[in-house]
Amino acid sequence: MATRNFFEPSNDGFNDSFPWLASTMLAFEACEVIRLRLTMFAAADQDADREAQLMVSEKVDAMFEAGASLMAGASAADIIGRYREHVAANAKRLSAI
Repeated sequence: MATRNFFEPSNDGFNDSFPWLASTMLAFEACEVIRLRLTMFAAADQDADREAQLMVSEKVDAMFEAGASLMAGASAADIIGRYREHVAANAKRLSAI
């Protein structure tokens, strides 16, 4: 069986190699982190400036991590799984504040 690019559709027109459920869960989980951060920013919390800086640096770090993983041969599911770990850690940290 030949490997397919995950952007290439299958015969039935549906791409079954992309982790649709995991990516949908990532989107929903990220929305919760966005809500927690926006609440902090709107309340002018004393840690809001630090959180904004942390948010940007985390995104840059995650981009480089994903790029390196892709170059090392990681699958889309691996990348999305790792992003979900980052999002879960942020949700836990922000919920504790």
